[in-house]
Amino acid sequence: MATQGFTAPIDSESKDLENNSDKATESLDNHNDEEKFEHDHPEEAAAEAEAQPKGPPPGGPPGGPPPNGGLQAWLQVLGSWCLFFNTWGLLNTFGVYQTYYASGAIFTASSSNISWIGSVQALALLLTGAFVGPVFDRGYFRYLLVGGGFLVVFGHMMLSLCHSLWQAVLAQGFCVGIGAGMLFVPAVAIMPTYFTTNLGLAIGIAASGSSMGGIIYPIMFYKLIPEVGFPWAVRILGFTVLATILVPITVMKMRVKPAKIRALFDPSAFTDGPYIWCVLTCTIGYIGLYVGIFYLSFFGQSTGTTDESLSFYLVPILNAASVLGRTVPNWISDKIGPLNVITPGALLMGVILLCNLGVHTSGGLIATVFFFGLFSGIFIALPPVLFVVLTKNKAVVGTRIGMGFAIMGCGVLIGGPAAGGILQHSANHQNWTGVWLLGGLCPLAAAVSFVLLRGKVGGFRPMVKV
Repeated sequence: MATQGFTAPIDSESKDLENNSDKATESLDNHNDEEKFEHDHPEEAAAEAEAQPKGPPPGGPPGGPPPNGGLQAWLQVLGSWCLFFNTWGLLNTFGVYQTYYASGAIFTASSSNISWIGSVQALALLLTGAFVGPVFDRGYFRYLLVGGGFLVVFGHMMLSLCHSLWQAVLAQGFCVGIGAGMLFVPAVAIMPTYFTTNLGLAIGIAASGSSMGGIIYPIMFYKLIPEVGFPWAVRILGFTVLATILVPITVMKMRVKPAKIRALFDPSAFTDGPYIWCVLTCTIGYIGLYVGIFYLSFFGQSTGTTDESLSFYLVPILNAASVLGRTVPNWISDKIGPLNVITPGALLMGVILLCNLGVHTSGGLIATVFFFGLFSGIFIALPPVLFVVLTKNKAVVGTRIGMGFAIMGCGVLIGGPAAGGILQHSANHQNWTGVWLLGGLCPLAAAVSFVLLRGKVGGFRPMVKV
């Protein structure tokens, strides 16, 4: 019995040695054939070598598993922080631009038309991000950093020369938006190659750059305008982008290309009922989300609820509150499930926006801005977590996230211009009741839809993690 127990491994080992010997001989023969081909056909061999993919090797990282710490790994977090600072941080600043443009200092346009600038900017970021994923997977990481950084800086320089709405749409909407989309995906995608056990912490620290950008850039803009004027204020913001973008270009390094390049489009997504349901629900919620982001600052100034100074500071207050809304709910969702967190978040966001119907003091507006920032952070941070949870085939998660955000961009495109159009439908162009009804009812409708989705996925029992 004992002898028989060891016979199989020994025989198996002998067969493995024979197989390895055969493979080694075959590999040597192939190597000799390759050398002969290169000697006899140098032009074809050079062309074939040029066609081989460049960049980090696919599969596992050359230096072993992710380090989960150390100087090089935390430098990637610093670089990603700067990328978030100059992507979503810039987009979160648009509320102050909406207020300033509406004053007529640069050009004359309706609130609805002005909001197209911010809507196009956000949509360009989301759509570009969906296309950038496969480019990143092919190893063109540094090209994305340099190209995206150039477009964001160039867009600011061109914006400083603008004197009409269409020029601002091209410079701030398309140019800055596309550049930000090229930077956003690398900021997230680089993290899993350096962290596994500390991944949540690393991404959370990096993502805080978006809120910090939404605090610093509006204050810079407001303080610089009276000192140097709009053109130089925007140029100084552009130089700030340039200085902070040089950090990731200098310190960030791609360790490894993904073993499989993600697809741009997953047709099976449209047959996945819960996933599509979730995407459409988030799109409806995004309509209300961007009504608040674009118009809370302008609401304070145009109604006289706040003075000019405080109206500009409402945007930093909103983004400071969103720091908690973008981090703590993700941690809670690990405990009780993302649907159980985003559903009350959407409900409370809608209620807060409706509360603006009764706001007539600066203190009341500051309170609604703060709580909107807090609960809107939930709606910004959790959709990608939901997409991961609702996608059974994890091999297509990256594609599903890109598709989801591309569709949700339609909500961004609808929210700002629709609210601006409603605002104009009154004798004095102050139909704020209609604006806040649109902004509040869309998240409430999303909350109801999330409840129904939760029932379909995990039932209606209150203590189920979904």
